[in-house]
Amino acid sequence: MQEAEIYKKLTAVFHDIFDDGSIVLQPGTNASNIEGWDSMNHIGLIAATEAVFGVKFYTNEVESLTDVGNFVCLIKEKFSSSQM
Repeated sequence: MQEAEIYKKLTAVFHDIFDDGSIVLQPGTNASNIEGWDSMNHIGLIAATEAVFGVKFYTNEVESLTDVGNFVCLIKEKFSSSQM
């Protein structure tokens, strides 16, 4: 899956979870950049992303994420390995 497609799908997830269609994701976007990105919304974000992309994230992977760029890389890695 191409990075642009991941950003497109992930942006739709963010729009839905945060109920804000104006969110534009960049690699450096993190919780301090998006109003309402708290621990509860983070859990919803992870669960929705797993459903959209058909992947499973492990706790240690999620804990190591620092921004959207890291998240996109993890999704790309997970998606690629699930297609093998």
